[in-house]
Amino acid sequence: MNNKLVVIISTAELAKAQTGLMYATNCLKHGWMEDVRLFLFGPAESLVLEDPDLQEMLLEFQRQDQQPIACKFLSDREGTSTGLSELGVEVAYVGSLISDLIKQGYVPMVW
Repeated sequence: MNNKLVVIISTAELAKAQTGLMYATNCLKHGWMEDVRLFLFGPAESLVLEDPDLQEMLLEFQRQDQQPIACKFLSDREGTSTGLSELGVEVAYVGSLISDLIKQGYVPMVW
C-alpha cells in the first residue's frame, strides 16, 4: 500500500485551493499518510498571496514540519516569488522534483 502523496494546487478557485490544502494538512496531522509534499502552481501562488485565510491554512501545513514549494518559473513570471518566500514557501523549479517524487512512488493529487 502506498502512503506517500504529492499534492499539487494550481487552481485559482479559493474553495478548491482550501480543500486541497486542508486535505494535505489533515493527512499529516491525523497520520492518514506517511509523507505529504505540497506544491503551488501559477494561479494558486497568487491566490495564496491574496487570501489571509489561505495563508493561515498554509501556516498550519508548515506546522506539520513540511515546507510547501512554489514553482519558480511561474512565480518569477508573475512577480510573486518574493511574497511567497516571505510566507515561508520554498520557491524552486519543480518539474524534476515532482517527477522524482512520482518515480519514488508518491501518488499525485491535483487541485
